[in-house]
Amino acid sequence: GVDIGVEYQGYFSDAAKTYAIGLVSQLKKKLIEVTREALYVGIAQAKCGNRLSDISHAIQEHVERAGFSVVRELVGHGVGCDVWEEPQIPNYGPPGEGPKPKVGTALAIEAMDDAGSFEAYTENDNWTVVTADGQPSAHFEHTIAIFRDHTEILTNGLF
Repeated sequence: GVDIGVEYQGYFSDAAKTYAIGLVSQLKKKLIEVTREALYVGIAQAKCGNRLSDISHAIQEHVERAGFSVVRELVGHGVGCDVWEEPQIPNYGPPGEGPKPKVGTALAIEAMDDAGSFEAYTENDNWTVVTADGQPSAHFEHTIAIFRDHTEILTNGLF
């Protein structure tokens, strides 16, 4: 996959997409598609009046209903003057908890899912993350801005 953070005039955005290259199994194709869908299911919950955990719960429900698991070691996050800001937005958890995003909030919503166990670890380079059971994983991410009456995907044309 490709994960890109871009700074422009002092502000950051963050986006990611998993690509299928070569001959790809049906399992991997399904994982990629479910993960892409989960991103948009989560974004649909990112709006004024909802809580951040509504995003998390929507992603988890979509992914687990398809038979996959959500990564727990990595999270979505706030984005703005730095590429990683508070709040953290896990891909799992109960709905209706945590803060409500304020108007103008920019968030990097990330769907990161595994075909097997949700467990993952970071390799010795302190960057590469792999699944603990060696099963495939997929990752999609968009930066969004929340307004009073709508949510805008700021990185929509990137991929």
